[in-house]
Amino acid sequence: MVSTQHIIYIMASQKMESLNSGTIDLVVTSPPYPMIEMWDNIMSNQNEEILTALNGTPTVAFELMHKELDKVWRECFRLLKEGGLMCVNIGDATRTINGEFQLFNNHTRIVDACLKIGFTNLPNIIWRKQTNAPNKFMGSGMLPCGAYVTLEHEWILVFRKGEKRAYKKEEDKKIRRESSFFWEERNKWFSDLWEIKGVKQKMKNSQTRDRNASFPLEIPYRLINMYSQLGDTVLDPFCGLCTTNIAAMLTGRNSIGVDIDKNIVPSIKENLRCVEVDELNTMIRNRHISHLNFVREREALGKEVKYYNKKLGCKVMTSQEVDLNFHYLQDISLKGEAPLSYNCTYSNGLAFDIAI
Repeated sequence: MVSTQHIIYIMASQKMESLNSGTIDLVVTSPPYPMIEMWDNIMSNQNEEILTALNGTPTVAFELMHKELDKVWRECFRLLKEGGLMCVNIGDATRTINGEFQLFNNHTRIVDACLKIGFTNLPNIIWRKQTNAPNKFMGSGMLPCGAYVTLEHEWILVFRKGEKRAYKKEEDKKIRRESSFFWEERNKWFSDLWEIKGVKQKMKNSQTRDRNASFPLEIPYRLINMYSQLGDTVLDPFCGLCTTNIAAMLTGRNSIGVDIDKNIVPSIKENLRCVEVDELNTMIRNRHISHLNFVREREALGKEVKYYNKKLGCKVMTSQEVDLNFHYLQDISLKGEAPLSYNCTYSNGLAFDIAI
């Protein structure tokens, strides 16, 4: 039985500095969005000049906010292994300050900073949020020259440290094959446009903010499956309500999280208390069911599905899928309070400690 520890450091951003270099396989995160009003206080607490700039020179405030984020990207680069990847969910911002409405281009500023640090920027993903909102404009309504388009998408920026991950040991190759995904999932996940519904933003038990700005679980779940393998360690330096850590539990990866907002602790506890094994396993089971439906529909059209996966008891499209296996959660149990820690056991006998 394998056991590993996962920790969420609250109000301790310096904890990243104490982590050993080259120990993280994947970073998945969504930072505070510069120039979005709900993050003004947290950003200003890092640098008091930000608040002053917001009242007079917003472009200076924008740059000062990103300088705070730059510190985190540099730490992520240090912590990542050679070939490790970093996925950053970020939205651009629109805001009116001193009577002037403008766009603040967060995603291009982060790309520029990460390239200077030494990251390689890989093709990025546009996350288009599904919405039924009837209003598709801002400004002067139906009159020309004064209206502005609304932002209905965010970015998932993808970076790599160094060259592609090397697989030299047979054990590493075996785990990689076991961590594969279905052919039809590859075609869907590795598209540059994702249409995924957002999640409810209201928060309970937080003195800092009443909205959590969390991304849907589906986003880190896909990214972790795409860019890591079983037993890897995933870092979220802006862990918030621990959505990335829950996705790591779901995928049999280890996780480390950091957040500087001590007031979010009650919400984290509540969020993790509501995590149900059956609900998480449904996500895994739905992958399997969806694949079985895919095979059935393909064969009904007279098309061949030539390979067979004995572990899952189903046909698959390619030889790379024949060792794919799912590891269902058996139990998520509280292990300790300081810090909060959880023990996860899986149907294949693997166990991962998640301390939060």
